[in-house]
Amino acid sequence: MANPHTHSVMVERRSSRRLLARRSLGVARSLVAGLLVLCMLFAPAAAADEISEALIKQEDQVELALDKALIFLSRQQLEDGSFQASAFKSAVTSLCVMSFLAKGHTPGDGPYGEIINKGIDYVLTTAAEDGQILGPNPGHGTMYVHTINTLMLSEVSGMVDRKRQERIDVVLSKAMKIILVAQQVRKGDARQQGGWRYTPQSNDSDMSCSGWALMSMRSARNNGAAVPKESIDQAVAYIIVSQHPNGLIGYQPGGGGETTTQVGLLCLELCGQHRSAASLLAGDYLLNNLQRTYGAGYFYYGLYYASQGMFQLGGTYWEKFAAYQYEMMLPKQNPDGSWQVGGGAEAGAGICYSTAMSVLALSVSCRQLPIYQR
Repeated sequence: MANPHTHSVMVERRSSRRLLARRSLGVARSLVAGLLVLCMLFAPAAAADEISEALIKQEDQVELALDKALIFLSRQQLEDGSFQASAFKSAVTSLCVMSFLAKGHTPGDGPYGEIINKGIDYVLTTAAEDGQILGPNPGHGTMYVHTINTLMLSEVSGMVDRKRQERIDVVLSKAMKIILVAQQVRKGDARQQGGWRYTPQSNDSDMSCSGWALMSMRSARNNGAAVPKESIDQAVAYIIVSQHPNGLIGYQPGGGGETTTQVGLLCLELCGQHRSAASLLAGDYLLNNLQRTYGAGYFYYGLYYASQGMFQLGGTYWEKFAAYQYEMMLPKQNPDGSWQVGGGAEAGAGICYSTAMSVLALSVSCRQLPIYQR
């Protein structure tokens, strides 16, 4: 997958990842506190001070909520390393693994080290010879499952022991090839070139599938893999052509989509468009159209993307969104640490999915997952 130079870059970046991964929870918490202090220093005086004080007051509540959620998830892991899910089991397992990483826990270490390792091993067992990482009940949108699993394996690459790393290298190489080849399939609508849809052979694209694919590709590139910059640029071009003048980013070019605006924002921010005109326009649209109904269709999916994207934008965007999501999510956590099963298409993914996505949204300012660091 990579030439000798690329391999040396990967080794160097893996060492950096190990240093990041071994940080204590105290350091993670200090990062959160530091972020909030910076927000107070650089945000406009009156309103921003009020919001920052509210966020600081809620910091301990967020920490407690995240710890309770991880305890809940740790009890849902099955003997084979997977997590409870009636559908998309391998992808749900990957999201659960990333939720532990997001709070600063690492493979093989600490109270959740073996849980993380078992989750990684389960996902690796679902990799087929042709490179697809699917597992049981992947649904009709196999690219969703494949790209989420690819993203997780890319994120843990460099954090694991040598034997697991060797397995990950083999699986990731094939998995990334599928994503790169699928992007180049000629689309029926030229505006959709550069994106992805439900299967590797799809001749059209949608923003939802494209988000996971682009993040997995960007993560692999960050980790030193030989992912062409042109592939990232083509995906970004697809996002930009899908954006309306009011900032909304459509499910497909010219179409609607509240949730896909959240997807597009994060992808723009992670792929060289930080605080660009398109990114700021999407951020403004989302602040003006916040989801007020807890648990509505695609709620957790949208929250995950919006939280990550707004954190990348920073400043007032993050302050306002963080206050909104804390007020929305903290009172809704169940006594056992979970969040209720989502509605609509999210229902089939189950309570581990809703809880993992909530953790990934609420832990964003811990900055532990490599791809989500500013």
